[in-house]
Amino acid sequence: MNRENKRKSFEKGYYKKHACNESFTCKVCGRLVVPAGAGSDHRNHCPNCLSSLHVDIEPGDRASDCGGHMEPAAVWVRKNGEWAIIHRCRICGGFSSNRIAADDNPMKLMSIAMRPLAAPPFPIERIEEMTRMMGGEGNIQVCK
Repeated sequence: MNRENKRKSFEKGYYKKHACNESFTCKVCGRLVVPAGAGSDHRNHCPNCLSSLHVDIEPGDRASDCGGHMEPAAVWVRKNGEWAIIHRCRICGGFSSNRIAADDNPMKLMSIAMRPLAAPPFPIERIEEMTRMMGGEGNIQVCK
């Protein structure tokens, strides 16, 4: 039974209370995704490319009619130190947050986490100049 049919056949909020034990094929990378290995009863994204589908308005409600691809846009760290992925829908632009799974691709997670450092919103060559403008000396000092 596919997700669209299941959404119609179960009461609202079914996935909040019940484990999602189905395998599915990722719509982005084509990999078969199985529930085993996630470390949770709720597999909600591909462990390979970290993409998801826009099927929920609230987690587990399957109430969204968008159905767009949710691309991993960023990661953040919760109070307890657990990482979560921020997904952005390619169709409607909506955002959602999903906790990472135990078998998520660590290189993909790190590449998302490093994006702000790899592409800062200012020219990296001007750090010394900007530091001077803020009252610092702006020189890179080497410890001896």
